[in-house]
Amino acid sequence: MNKAELVDAIVAESGATKAAAAEFLRAFEDVVVENVAKGEKIVLSGFLSFERVERKARTARNPQTGEAIQVAASRAPKVSIGSTFKKAVKG
Repeated sequence: MNKAELVDAIVAESGATKAAAAEFLRAFEDVVVENVAKGEKIVLSGFLSFERVERKARTARNPQTGEAIQVAASRAPKVSIGSTFKKAVKG
């Protein structure tokens, strides 16, 4: 399902207009990205959680040459699946 199909599904489920559903989805994406980028964790209990993780600098190996390389510290997004969602998918 792509974004347009998701908007159509939201319209079918909620009865909202297509424009309102698309605007809601855009606003949801903007709020999640903005707040996670600031380091805040967003939790939708039982469904998903979004957070930013800090990765420490480390030494890794080039798999082709075996040469040791330094990997700089970085930040990355992390998404975790909630228990209700997992149970629904498992059946």
